[in-house]
Amino acid sequence: MNTAALIAWVLAHLNYWVVLLFMAIESSFIPFPSEVVVPPAAWLSMSSTEMNIVLVVVVATVGADLGALVNYALARWLGRPVVYRFANSRLGHMCLIDQAAVEKAEAFFREHGASSTFFGRLVPAVRQLISIPAGLAGMKLKPFLLYTTLGAGCWNTVLALIGWGIYKWTDLKTPEQVVELATKYSHELGYAIIAIAVCAVCYLVYKGMKR
Repeated sequence: MNTAALIAWVLAHLNYWVVLLFMAIESSFIPFPSEVVVPPAAWLSMSSTEMNIVLVVVVATVGADLGALVNYALARWLGRPVVYRFANSRLGHMCLIDQAAVEKAEAFFREHGASSTFFGRLVPAVRQLISIPAGLAGMKLKPFLLYTTLGAGCWNTVLALIGWGIYKWTDLKTPEQVVELATKYSHELGYAIIAIAVCAVCYLVYKGMKR
C-alpha cells in the first residue's frame, strides 16, 4: 500500500483506534503527517456523535507519547553509533531520516535542555526526532514523559482547533479537503506557538532576575 492509499484508508476509517495508532506512528521514526489524523478527526467530531473533539486530543496525545517512547527507548538502549548507522542506512533514508536530521535534533536538545522535549514537539522536522537526543542523553523517563505529553498535547490541540475552525468557518465537504487546508496552516501556527512560548519564558526569566 503506497502513501496515498494509506492516507485514503485513514481518512475513510477515522476512529479513536486509528487516531491512536497513526499518531504513535507519526511520533516514531516512521514518517506520517499528523495533519492527516487530528484535524479531520476533529472536523468529523463536530458533525458526529461517534467522536468527541476533546477525546480526539487526548487519544492523539497518548498515541504521540507511545511513539515518542519508541524513539527514546531505542536511542537510550542502542546508543549513538547504532542510531547514526540507522540514520545513514537505506532504511533510515526511506523513513526520511538522515544524519543531518538527527544532528539537528541533538543540537536543538543541547540548546534548550530538557525543555526541548516540550518545544521540540512544536517544531516541524524536529517534532518526530526530539525523543532521540533525549534518549541518547539519558534523560529521566518521568520528565521526558511530562514534557512530551505537554508538547504533544499543545500541538494536538492546535491541530484539533484547525479542524474545528474548518468545520465552523468553511463549507468543505470531505476529509481530504480538510487535510489540504490543515497542512497549509499547521506549520505557520506551530512557529507562532514557539515564538509566543519563547517570549513568555524570556519574560519570566527577566522578572526573576529583577527580583
